[in-house]
Amino acid sequence: MHGAEGGGAGRGLVIGAPRSGAGKSTVTMALLAALRRRGLRVAAAKSGPDYIDPAFHAAACGRPSPNLDSWAMPAALLDEVAADAAADRDVLLVESAMGLFDGAGPIPGRQGSAADLAARFGWPVLLVLDVSGQSQSAAAVARGFATHHPAVRVAGVVLNRVGSERHRLGAAGAIGAIGLPVLGALPRDPGIALPERHLGLVQARELGTLPALLERLADLAEAHLDLDALLSAAAGVPRQAPAPAPAPVHAPAPPALALPPPGQRIAVAEDAAFSFLYPHVVAGWRAAGATLHPFSPLADAPPPPDCDACWLPGGYPELHAGRLAAATGFLGGLRRFAERHAVHGECGGYMVLGAGLEDAEGRRHAMAGLLGHATSFAKRKMHLGYREARLLADGVLGPAGAVLRGHEFHYARVTEPGGDAPLAELADAGGQPLGPAGGRRGLVSGSFFHAIARQDR
Repeated sequence: MHGAEGGGAGRGLVIGAPRSGAGKSTVTMALLAALRRRGLRVAAAKSGPDYIDPAFHAAACGRPSPNLDSWAMPAALLDEVAADAAADRDVLLVESAMGLFDGAGPIPGRQGSAADLAARFGWPVLLVLDVSGQSQSAAAVARGFATHHPAVRVAGVVLNRVGSERHRLGAAGAIGAIGLPVLGALPRDPGIALPERHLGLVQARELGTLPALLERLADLAEAHLDLDALLSAAAGVPRQAPAPAPAPVHAPAPPALALPPPGQRIAVAEDAAFSFLYPHVVAGWRAAGATLHPFSPLADAPPPPDCDACWLPGGYPELHAGRLAAATGFLGGLRRFAERHAVHGECGGYMVLGAGLEDAEGRRHAMAGLLGHATSFAKRKMHLGYREARLLADGVLGPAGAVLRGHEFHYARVTEPGGDAPLAELADAGGQPLGPAGGRRGLVSGSFFHAIARQDR
């Protein structure tokens, strides 16, 4: 990972909106595809915790799209990930989660919102307004967003879901009258909607029509957005920070690690059932000298035996429970691996480490049995939110007492708690205790908690 100096992170533009569902993903993808088609070196990032949108970004711009999270990431890590994302790029597009100012926690600047990033790095905001069902009233919304935070500058507006030329003229004229440029207007077009699943969009790797869709989105951007004006609006102003004391030439500052590597050779499950692993975590492991060795449980592959740790990421094991239960090579190899080496599972990986998994139809499938709990996707309950975790014992995430920040986002629930010792004590973003969570037994650990970063580094 590259170092950041004084918080500068290159030329960027935040794609924000008043709410989820306004069209941020469509605009971001269209801009990435169109600018890349023009030969520009583009990059993308996502504010807050999200696995699925960044995979679409990566398909559109040809490189990983990291997450930038002001609540979960310590300042040094946030600066470094942002600088790394923008390095050697003509422009970085940062897609907001939810509404532009939506975040969590009481500390200004550390709420996980896209507005935090815009203020910290001097990135202007392109405000996407869904104007279906309104016209001139859109100007009042735009005025509110443009004046809400003195350090957040709205550089322009894109109208989305415009029904007619008259509709466009009404909204654009009212917004122009308050001094905000309208940099494009996208027509209503249900044909560009991306298919969704219970955790959001269908994964990019599953969408065989994605290349054709990207071409269509690039055409849409060329026809309806002022790409030259959008590029001109992108900016970045380094924060003013005290100059650090010069380090000796022979002792460069270490990278800001999000999580310690669980080993030097890490077996990582990677396929349609296990796909949610944060790019900044992987980059940190590699910067610390670790190597990653992917294997596919759905192809009945065990973790490579010459590795010294195994990581089972989140994903959609509930959609593949029957295949996983029948993957005797994977399950047997995982059990043998766990006799000598650390194994950790996050969310979907935690479900597979348990004794059983009940699919959406209520059929129970035997899992690895390395932890004693059982989970169900048939008995659904949505769990969503930031989490702060304090580890209760030494393990791959850190020593006992270490504090990590991350999140939960799942519909599955624990139906049989088992008898394992808990992994961590959890609290929400406001500091309210949520009790013990996860499990640990021998060299095996796991929880529904997705770790974003340690807080003691």
